Amino acid sequence: MHVTLIAATSLECNALRRELPEARIVQVGIALANLKAPLGDTVISCGLAGGLRTDLPTGTLLIPRHVGGPNGRVMRCDDELVEALTQGARSLGIEPVFDSLLTADSIVNGTARETWATKGYAGVDMETGRIAASRVAAVRVVLDTPDHELSAEWRTPLRAMLKPWNWPQAVWLAREAPRAARLAALVLGATQGIGARVRISRQW
Repeated sequence: MHVTLIAATSLECNALRRELPEARIVQVGIALANLKAPLGDTVISCGLAGGLRTDLPTGTLLIPRHVGGPNGRVMRCDDELVEALTQGARSLGIEPVFDSLLTADSIVNGTARETWATKGYAGVDMETGRIAASRVAAVRVVLDTPDHELSAEWRTPLRAMLKPWNWPQAVWLAREAPRAARLAALVLGATQGIGARVRISRQW
């Protein structure tokens, strides 16, 4: 099986490359904005997610069974991939959350988080539900939460960094985002049979 791993940002892709140096990894940009060519038949979306529920703190691992797309279509993730990813996570001592992932057009904040949570969604990204492939799965780690929200301006990080009111969030992101990206990569590493080279701390 030829698997393509995708991630939106260089942070997420670099974490994947460190753990899986021989894998096919494509940096697709936020909302697949940089996608230039077909990804193939089997695609795993990797990296960060926003949490929609208060019981899912930063560092929660999401391996959704379903993904709601921005067009309203609900996609079922590939059962075999979900099972393989689950075994990879459990080999690291991590129990994932399987509830649905939402793919949105923008960062979800405020009351919108609760609205989507009541519809059964655990987290949100901007890529997975846009993937055109016959087999799709996702490995996402919660970053921002209802108790620790990010400005919608972070959809374009360079612009957000120019605004002083976003600097406290930038400090938090600099600490937490690499840890979350690394966790997603380690799960992929374990799933691919490479094994984790670093022990996972249970304390986030």
